[in-house]
Amino acid sequence: MDEFIKLLDNELKYLTHQIIDDTVYIHIASTREEVKCPFCGHMSSQTHSTYERSFQDLPIQEKKVKIIINNRKMFCNNTNCDHTTFAERFNWLAHKSKKTQRLEDEIVRLSLNCSSIAAARFLSENTVAVGKSTVCNL
Repeated sequence: MDEFIKLLDNELKYLTHQIIDDTVYIHIASTREEVKCPFCGHMSSQTHSTYERSFQDLPIQEKKVKIIINNRKMFCNNTNCDHTTFAERFNWLAHKSKKTQRLEDEIVRLSLNCSSIAAARFLSENTVAVGKSTVCNL
């Protein structure tokens, strides 16, 4: 399973997974030594705290995938920065997003050939929990 997680980002590690009904829940964590502050660009290695952040990804073996990451909140030691802490961010997951970029791309690709209602119904039954408004917004 770690190899699948590395396809998303080489700086992630697989922790555990469980399958409940039609969904695979995968727990992961970042292995980065340092994280860049998104506000000032200063590198930080000092962790403030951690919290769980969950998001959806592409399906595996016809099962929906929900990834739960142990996301770190870091201290920014740059005295010129307006923020004392920040959350670790990833280029494959937009800030506060609930879906990976590759999943959003797949939703858009599938919805180009049908109505948003039909796309939402198909995606919800086969790929990912998504509503009509999400399809329209993407």
